[in-house]
Amino acid sequence: MGSDTFWVAVAFVIFIGILAKYGAFSGITAKLDARGERIRQELEEARKLKEEAQKLVAEYKRRQREAEAEAEAIITTAKAEAERLASESKAKLEDMIARRTKMAEQKIAQAEAQALADVKAAAADAAVKASEALLAAQVIGDTADRVLSSAVAEVKSKLN
Repeated sequence: MGSDTFWVAVAFVIFIGILAKYGAFSGITAKLDARGERIRQELEEARKLKEEAQKLVAEYKRRQREAEAEAEAIITTAKAEAERLASESKAKLEDMIARRTKMAEQKIAQAEAQALADVKAAAADAAVKASEALLAAQVIGDTADRVLSSAVAEVKSKLN
């Protein structure tokens, strides 16, 4: 029975048996168990952190979508308001132009009426003066004054 390797293997097995009997492996096992527990806790904490991070990412994405929707609503509202203001401004401008055109037409009509009245008055005055000169040359005395006054009054009333 004699190989050196055999006796080294037997001695190693006996040495391991003695160590196991006196609890040398229980310390190593306890340390390994403690380390395994610590790793398990770290993994559990990492899983919780990952879940929290995923929740935060989902929350930020939701907020981003809400902000984009709100921005779109603001843009839509602003466009509608701008269109409304433009149409109101256009309507006011058209109304103002129509009123000013009407006022200008009224002023032109008034100026025409005034010019016509001035022409009629000038014609009436000229007719009165001409009639007066003709009558003065043809009629003499009190009769002339009476006829002249009535004719002038009649011409003035008809021309005005």
